[in-house]
Amino acid sequence: MSFTAPTYSAAQVRAAEAPLLAAGVPLMRRAAAALAEVIAEHPPTRMLVLAGAGDNGGDALFAASTLAGSGIRTDILRTSDRVHEEALAAATDAGARTLPSDRIDPSAYDLVVDGILGIGARGSLRGTARDVVAALLPVLPPVVAVDLPSGLDPDTGAADAVVLPATTTVTFGAVKAGLVTGDGPRLCGRLVLVELGLQLGEPVGTASVAEVRGRG
Repeated sequence: MSFTAPTYSAAQVRAAEAPLLAAGVPLMRRAAAALAEVIAEHPPTRMLVLAGAGDNGGDALFAASTLAGSGIRTDILRTSDRVHEEALAAATDAGARTLPSDRIDPSAYDLVVDGILGIGARGSLRGTARDVVAALLPVLPPVVAVDLPSGLDPDTGAADAVVLPATTTVTFGAVKAGLVTGDGPRLCGRLVLVELGLQLGEPVGTASVAEVRGRG
């Protein structure tokens, strides 16, 4: 079964999030809880979480805290010097461990969680993130992308060669137009929409999604 959902630009989504964030609505916690639920439906034995500096990294790390606490062996690789410190502390307190990039064995994992970049980023992966993704590509365990595959433009769907194709993309608040245009369909895999109660206005298009969560 599939569902038809409207699509929106990154600017529309960020504008709709702003008043909720200003009011203290815990959007990151809601997104992380939904992400953890999706992953837990087919729990991995050993999971690698790629955590960047933005909100997607925080979503991934808070989800990792839930999953590590449930007994899933969880490793974290920081792809930026800056990460969401509260979320990182929650994950490590729950039993996840942080590893440097030179100690990652891609063949050791049966799931990768891509929380490197979000809708605020533009352009190709760089530095540590690019090197880690390039190392994973030849092995390519299943990948769950947080909101969108890192390096995919949220509006145009443009991406270069160093992007992890997702088995499942769990996107929050709205389907971003780039998930279903350009390289998006090739990279996003199964698309799960988690609704967060955003007031988004006029959509830019429509998309077919595998599942919608958070209604009602």
